[in-house]
This record gives sequence, C-alpha cells and structure tokens, in this order.
Amino acid sequence: MAANATSTLTSLLRGATIEDHEEVLKAANAVLKTSKNNPDGLHTRVVALLKLDRFDDALRALDDGGDKLADRCMLEKAYALYKTGQLAEAERLARGSDERGLQHVAAQVAYRAEKFEDAAKVYEELTAQAAPIEGEENDLRINTLATDAQLEWQGTGDKVALSRKKPGKDDMEAFETTYNAACGCIARGDLAAGSVLLKMARDLCEALDELTDEEKKAEVLPIMVQQAFVFTKLGKLAEAEALEKMITIADVPEPPTRVIAQNNALAASTKNDNPFITQRIFDSVPTLTQTEKHFEHQASILRRNRYVIDLQSQKFSGVAYSTSSIIAKAPAPTISPFVNALSVINAAAHAHGKTGRASLKQILPLLEKRPNDVGLILTIIQLYILTNNPGPAITLLETFFKKLEEANTETMLDVRFAPGLIALLVSLYRVSGRKAPIKTELGKAASYWRRKSKPSSNTLLRAAGVSLLDSTKPGDLEAAGEIFSSLRSHDSNDRTAIAGYVASYATTDFSKVSSDLEKLTPVSRLVSGIDAAALEEAGIPSLPVPAAVTASKKRAADAEADKREQAPKKRKIPNSKMPKEFEEGKKMDPERWLPLRDRSTYRPKGKKGKKKAMEMTQGGVVKEEESLELAGGAGSVPVQKASGGKANKKKKGKK
Repeated sequence: MAANATSTLTSLLRGATIEDHEEVLKAANAVLKTSKNNPDGLHTRVVALLKLDRFDDALRALDDGGDKLADRCMLEKAYALYKTGQLAEAERLARGSDERGLQHVAAQVAYRAEKFEDAAKVYEELTAQAAPIEGEENDLRINTLATDAQLEWQGTGDKVALSRKKPGKDDMEAFETTYNAACGCIARGDLAAGSVLLKMARDLCEALDELTDEEKKAEVLPIMVQQAFVFTKLGKLAEAEALEKMITIADVPEPPTRVIAQNNALAASTKNDNPFITQRIFDSVPTLTQTEKHFEHQASILRRNRYVIDLQSQKFSGVAYSTSSIIAKAPAPTISPFVNALSVINAAAHAHGKTGRASLKQILPLLEKRPNDVGLILTIIQLYILTNNPGPAITLLETFFKKLEEANTETMLDVRFAPGLIALLVSLYRVSGRKAPIKTELGKAASYWRRKSKPSSNTLLRAAGVSLLDSTKPGDLEAAGEIFSSLRSHDSNDRTAIAGYVASYATTDFSKVSSDLEKLTPVSRLVSGIDAAALEEAGIPSLPVPAAVTASKKRAADAEADKREQAPKKRKIPNSKMPKEFEEGKKMDPERWLPLRDRSTYRPKGKKGKKKAMEMTQGGVVKEEESLELAGGAGSVPVQKASGGKANKKKKGKK
C-alpha cells in the first residue's frame, strides 16, 4: 500500500503543473497516512501548502516534521515566516546563506522590514552572479527597480547607482519594470517622466495576450491609481478626476493599495465640502493585517491626513493632545519629516484655525515649552514671512542655530547644518537683501559635510562652491576647488562640477584644469545665438529694487534736493477738507485763514461796533499822545490825553 502511494506521488510530481497543487497535497497526505515520517511526503506537503498560500499550515507541518525536516526545508520555512510577517525569524534563517533561494528570501525580508540598503546590496550580489533559473534575470531587474524607488522615497537616493537613476531600454520591455522605473522617477520628483512611463506600463499590460481580462484589470488598477496621484501633483485636476471616475476602489485587489486609492481620491476631490462625510469615507477602508501594513512613509502620510480631517471637523483639542504625545516621545531636535509635520498640525490645532498675527499670538507661547521643535520653528518663520516680517524670522533661526552650535554634539550639528534649514536661512538672507552672510553660511555647511564620510547633499555643496567663486581671495577659490573636486569623485560626468573645478583653478593653477577644458561646451557654441549688436543697442536694463530691501538712509544729492525744491510734489486735498462752494480755477481769498473780524472786508454793526472800529489802527483815528519829560534827562514817558466829556464820578454813599 505504501509503495503504491509513493509511486503515485512520484508520478504525480513528474507531471505536476502550477494548477494541481490540491492533488499534490492529497497525494502527499495519502503517503503520510501509511508512512508518517516519509521525508519526501513531508517535504511535498510543505511545498504544496506554500503553493496554496496556506503559510500558517505550512509552518505547523514543519513543526510536526521535527528538526530533520526543518534542516531540509530551511528555504521553505524562511519563506513561510516571511509571508506570515515574522521577519526577525526569517532574517535569522536567511542571513549569510550562500544558497541562492535563501538569498532571494533575505532580500525580500530586508525589503519588507524597510532595510532597503540591505535589500539593494543582496540584489546587486545576485545580479553579479550567473542566473541559473530561467526568468530570474527579469525578476531581479523588477525587484532592484522597486528597491531603488523605496530608497528614493526614504530620502536616501544617493545610495542608488547613477546608472540606474535614468531608465534604460531594458527597463521598458515589461510592464512591471516600466512601472517600477516610473515609481523611481516619481520618488525623485521627476513627475513628467513618471507620467510617461506609467502610461507606457499601462499600455504594455493591456497588450499582453498571456493574461486574462480579470488579471489585466488587477494589474492595471494600481497603475491607474498611481497615474491619478501624478496628475494631482502636476495640477492636472481634470485629468485626475476623469481617471478617478474610471477606478472602482472596491475592485482594487490589494487592501494596502485600496486604502491609498481611497485617500488619493479624497485628496483630489473638489466637490465634498463636508468634513464629517470626508471623515466617514476615510474610515470606511478595510483594516490591514500585520503582513499588509504600509511602509513608514506611506503610513505617516495617512496619519497626517487623518489629523487634517479632524482639524477641519473642529476637533482642535483632540488633535493638539494626540500630536503632543507623539512629539514628546520623539528626539528633539530632529529633521524627521513625520515628526515635523505633526508639529505643524499641532500648531494649527492650538491656533484654532486662525492665520496671520492672530495665530502667532497663540503659537509663540508653545516655543517656550518646545524650544528645539524644528517643525514649530518652521511654522513660526512661515507666519512671519506671510505677515511681511522677515527680520524676526531670521533672528529666530539664527538663535536656534547658535544654540545647536553651543551644544556641539553630532546629532545637534547634523540638524544645524541640515541642507533644508541652510537653504531656508539663505533664502531669508536673500529676501532681506543681505548677501554677505550667504557665503559664510554656505561655506560653514560645506566644510561640515565634507568632514563627514559621505556628503549629505550635492545640491548644498554646489551652492557653496558657486558662492565661493564670487570671491577673489585665493583661500576661497581653493575651497571651491576642493568642493567641486569631491563632487566629481561621486559623478565624473557632472558638468556643473567640472565647470566649477575649472573656474576655481583657472586663475591660480591653470595647468591643473587644462585637460578638463575639452569637457566643457565651447564658448563659440554658447554665444552662437546671441546678437551682440542688438544687446549693445538695447543698453543696460535697470532692475527694480526689491520691495523687501529697506530704503537707503543716506542724504540725497544736492542736485536731487534742488530739483525737489523747484518742483514740489502736489498733494491732493481730500474732499472732506474742500470748501463747500469751491470751483476749479477760481482764485481763492488770501484772507480765508484770518478770523472774520481781522479781514479787510469786515464791517461791524451798531454804534458801539462802529466806534470801536474807528479806534482801530486799520482805518481808525490815532489817539493823541503827550510825553512827560523826566527830571535829570532820564527820558520821557508817554501820557495819553484824556478825551473830552464829563468825568465819571463815583457816587458817595450815605453817611
């Protein structure tokens, strides 16, 4: 009986295809009923269970088979552990193995654990070796491109080889490789190229004859979800909305992709103005299992969007409390995008939806409690700029940098010279018209990162090198040459680095750069389309003075002052201060500012008024005066002559 079952299993395995794993499992169970410890039967049962995606059952079968079966089925056990989310155990089994299958599992485990550098290293080693399995080369290219895209999303795109950053012809032969190459372009910010590659991947998938209509639909839907995302980022909202209408979210096969599709549809929608309905739709997505969880950069965006919806629903206190607890647990200062984004949301919750100066009054007290919160500092700086007040913004950032420098630890200095923060300070200096500190700040940052084993940002080094080239000091030019030399060591074809290197040593050591002149574009080609005569005829254009630059406090030239005195600027009188009967062109009365009784046209009424007017100097009779000489020649004193008439005598009272 046992011999018949074993022969049946052997013959079945010889003619087995990918569609009859149930029959293989039944045959293996039949053998194990008669021979419980049959190694081939135990091994076959484990493989059949894995083929049927019954990974938990496969792990139980491995445990029942004992240590011998575990040693024989190490690849199968590592794969089952990986599929059930037990990544640490799977990594322990697959780590350091020379078996090619286990190396593939090790790469998959590292990818799922978000250790993308380790995954890229394994795939690089597998690609360097000869591929003994048919179709393995295509799988390696697909997985390598997916790993490169994740490295870009993680912010470590410098770990990706320059030869793989630009998609080649081999990457466009299959829709899987084309899709992964598109994801890499999107992660690098090249949305236009990503959009073209996504359309190409969709066309390649729909043109396949090997797939059924249902299989094509399952493969095309994730591509369409990514296309809608790219259209939204490009600002093509009409195209994005039209594509969203073609996507039935419930038909998306993978739950993680379904959640992302629902989130993107809500973000791109312009019709739903009710935040409570938005929140209900957002929470209607399926709950993901441990093996279906998103990557950290995806999960952080989803959590952030949930907080934004809560803010729109006026749940300020809840958002402030929950985000504060997460921020308190994170190290400070940090340049983590997730933590700093939560700081912005926390500030918005404390501001209760206010903007401008009103929000600053609510947010500034938070800075006393969290002085090292980078996200909070960036929020306050942004509010200062929106209120056209760059001075306090610069002071705040400079004070924060000084505090980090005084700490003088590697963590603090990494934040101090973070390329994004350096770029922000340089931008603030440029807006304020302060050019001198820009070169100093870029030089300090470049010097710091060059001392590191690996540079943080090539863009930062390029900016520092270009800034140093503006100087005429030999030391600055030498520093610029060292910066461009380090950039060339990372990419020998970097034309910006070559040009900067030549410019650095052209005036001090020409022999060092003479061999690089051929790599630059000839001057004749650069100026071939320029009409020198037209430029000379047009003259030198005058650039407008930036609004942010403060006006000069120097005294104006004498000629300009004389010009202003000769032609004073006419000030328009408001209508409220114009006379009621004012007529344009009519000569105004020059005595209009004098009191009425002091005007020449004043004519008093009555006898007393006329008499008083006669006594005035203007048109009146001058009183006669007499002078009384003083004794001893001391001068004279004027004495007014009494007017004629009866003297006023005081009546005597009765005695």
